[in-house]
Order: sequence, then C-alpha cells, then structure tokens
Amino acid sequence: MAPVPSDPPGTPPARARDTDCAPSPTGVLDATPIAAVRAHAYRIPTDAPEADGTFEWTSTTLVVVEIDAGGCTGLGYTYTDASAVALINETLAKELLHAPAATVRALTQRLWRRVRNIGRSGLCATAISALDFALWDLDAKLLGVPLVRLLGGVLRERVPIYGSGGFTSYDDTQLRDQLAHWVTVDGCTAVKMKIGAQPERDPQRVKTAREAIGDAQLFVDANGALTVNQALVCAARIADEGVAWFEEPVSSDDLAGLHLVREAAPASMDIAAGEYAYTSDDFRRMLEAQAVDVLQADATRCGGVTGFMQAAQLCDAWHIPLSAHCAPALHRHLAAAAPRLRHIEWFHDHVRIESMLFDGAPHAEGGTIAPDLSRPGCGLEFKRADAQPYAL
Repeated sequence: MAPVPSDPPGTPPARARDTDCAPSPTGVLDATPIAAVRAHAYRIPTDAPEADGTFEWTSTTLVVVEIDAGGCTGLGYTYTDASAVALINETLAKELLHAPAATVRALTQRLWRRVRNIGRSGLCATAISALDFALWDLDAKLLGVPLVRLLGGVLRERVPIYGSGGFTSYDDTQLRDQLAHWVTVDGCTAVKMKIGAQPERDPQRVKTAREAIGDAQLFVDANGALTVNQALVCAARIADEGVAWFEEPVSSDDLAGLHLVREAAPASMDIAAGEYAYTSDDFRRMLEAQAVDVLQADATRCGGVTGFMQAAQLCDAWHIPLSAHCAPALHRHLAAAAPRLRHIEWFHDHVRIESMLFDGAPHAEGGTIAPDLSRPGCGLEFKRADAQPYAL
C-alpha cells in the first residue's frame, strides 16, 4: 500500500470508534484476510410523495454492506433494489472471502469479472459500488486513518453542497418552503428542482422557485424527460430566471442529443449529466462526445471509491468540473480529495435517511459539509436498531 499522506496542520488525530478495531501493525495489513461479507436491505418511506420528469416513488431502498477483517468492519451502502442483497450474499461475497483486505483494486477487478455474463451496469454496478466502498472503509479503519488520507489527502477542508429536491409532485407552497430552507437555514448558494413532468407548467414553477431563493443559483433537472427540441424551448423560456444548470435535459443515453443541447443552450447554463454512468468507459464516452459542461458521478453506482476517483481523474484530464451525485455522507471524503470537484448534491431523501440511520452523518454549515478527520474510515456507523423497522 502507498504511504499515507499527511493532512493539514491542526488536523485532529483519527480515533477508533470500535474498541475491538485497532490499527494493524506495520506490515500486517497486507496479510489480513476478509472474514465475513454481508448485505441487508431497508425500505424507508418518503415524508411525502415524490416525482420527477419520468418517475414517481413513495419509498427509497437502502442496501448496506459490511465486511469484517482483523477485528474491524468496513461499511458501504448504495441506493438500489433489494435484489442486490442476494447478488452480494450469494454470488459476490465468495470472491472476497479469505482474500487479503488490503488488495482493494485487485478485489474490485475480481468482482467486475464475476458479473461479466450477468451484466455490469445497473444492479451489478450498484452492488459492486457498495462492496468497493466497504473495502476502502475497512482498509482505512485497519490503518486507523480517515478515508480521505488514503485518497491522497485533503484538497479542501469543506465541500460546497447544493440543495436538491423540488419534486414535480410538490405544490407551489412545498416547493417554496423547501428551496428557501436550503438557502436560509443550510446556507446553500445553489438549489435544484425537478422539471419535465408537465413542461407547460415548468416556466411558472421556475419563477416560483426564483422568488423563493432570491439571488442563489437555480438548477433544474429534467431526468431525461424531454426531446432535444423540447429541452431547447425549455432552456429559452427559463433563461430569464437565471437558471445556471440544466441536468439531463434529454436522456443521458443520448450523447448526441446532450451535445446538441449543450451547443445551443444559453452560454450561462451548464449542461450536466453522468449519474447513470456505471463504469469509467461510460464517463469516457460522455466526455469524448462533449456532452456535458459538468460531469456527475455517483459512488453508489459507478464502482464505489475506485470508480468515483477514476471519474475525478478523467475530469481532471478533460478540464471538466466534477459534481458528486446524491449520498452526501458517503461522498464527503471522496469530494475532499477529488480534483476539479465543484460540489455535492444535498439530496432531500438521502440527507434524511443518512441522518436517521448513520451516526456521524454530516450537517450543513454555511452551505458546506466536511469529512470527520477524527474518525477512521468514512466516519459513519450504521444504527442497526434504528434501521430494523425498515428491514426487508
């Protein structure tokens, strides 16, 4: 394993939360075998019906992964279908058991090869993402250091966030209240709302949002609901409200369409996509197509820590900003170490779930969050008893 870089002066030392998990002596980590792998699913109801341009939902499913080695437990999770649990416990766990915990990249490659004939994207990618994150968290705990130190150290002590929700199922009062809360209470300088379910209503909804947030930046997300022509008409209609970000105006599978929208949209409006990229090849193709002004990456989908940092390296090479999609508690260490990182999405559902079920989940301060450098690993502990009522 590479030498662990130092953090900025004044950084508090990491402290083990589990007294049974002590840092491994030098040279022992490489030989520490994985003793157990387990996954469980939890379905958490939303606090109100939610919808975007293409989908409606009333619950969110969380899949939590734990990997044991050397008296420590690595934690990872993803937001996906509960069927990922069987895939992990019955198929993927066998690729990790008894292998050296420190060989994360080799183990992750083994997982990707195992799903070759199953299909890499979608469910398999989310399952591997949770496992990869748990492996990195485990290694950091075995070394007794915060995860960010294994990723090259802290580039930024605090990471900007933007409030995200504004669902198409909300009435105007719900929309105003939620967006205004992010600005006035959480200190966000940007917020995002959903559009595309009823395109004819979107200009008025965007105007309502602008009135609620004042001078803060306004982002919109169509979740691929529009055609190229519809997206360009929409961009023209909402430009006067200062919309600075148009996410997935068309399907992210339509790279040519994204490129056309990017070319013709107002210069002040960034085109963003990438949340449904599952491999580094997906990110590479998006960048080669010149489809986005900002690339989004989601570590719960794109291969965990390994995949997210690969996306960060691609963005650095292409001189394109990177934004972390959702799961803010999971992304904060990665975002602190990633070059060209612009912000993390402070997504309503995930902020709520992470604060409910994970000790150590971040709290917004001045529109930012920060990795907890006083805890080893990702700094989270799963509150199993609190989660039990939602277990599947």
